[in-house]
Amino acid sequence: MIIILFRVLIVYLIVLLYLRIMGKRQLGEMQPFELVITLLIADIATLPMTQTSMPILFSFVPLTALVILHFIVSLLARKSIVMRKVINGKPVLVVTPDGVQYDALKELNMSLDDLMEGIRSCDYFNIEDVLYAIVETNGTINVIPKIASAGVTNENLKLTLPESTLPMMLVSAGKIINNNMKTAKITPDFIENLLKKAEIDDIKKILLLTIDTEGKVYIQTVDGESKNLQVDYKGEW
Repeated sequence: MIIILFRVLIVYLIVLLYLRIMGKRQLGEMQPFELVITLLIADIATLPMTQTSMPILFSFVPLTALVILHFIVSLLARKSIVMRKVINGKPVLVVTPDGVQYDALKELNMSLDDLMEGIRSCDYFNIEDVLYAIVETNGTINVIPKIASAGVTNENLKLTLPESTLPMMLVSAGKIINNNMKTAKITPDFIENLLKKAEIDDIKKILLLTIDTEGKVYIQTVDGESKNLQVDYKGEW
């Protein structure tokens, strides 16, 4: 009995250490590959606790291999936009101003009940209150409400405001996202002019660059500096 308790303590400390090294995420915030590795770690960790004839080293080696694999996959996802899409997938719009995108739901293997449950979790109980709903790569749903439903003050005070727009990410970690550029009908020259206007000499210095349909640009550099620009641009997506 004492041996089993001792083995449980050792395995527990090893798994706790590895999970701390892998980073802090709640279960519902994990990317698919992180969830897979976490489940495998949990499965492997139980073997030396239940099978006393197995040396603890036999579980230590595969656990170490999984942690190393986690860092390799995470590195690929950070460095390459293509690999990020392959490993994590991409956010999908399931509600737009045109209504529920049923084809997108089928692509995600989601039902309308799943969608409504996700919208309710964002404190919106009527689909008519939702301007955009987006399923993130970790499966969570985020909502941009219509102006009239975003709060009581705008409607009650009869303020005329433009509808919220979903910003389009054009640059991520120093790399241009070509698919988003095509959707926004933006050319590389446009990005180059933005950099000049923001007084940034190298695109690799940009951590994040987004633009909305009204020409509002947000730029954050790798140094943590943020800039807001207003440009002559009218888009639609």
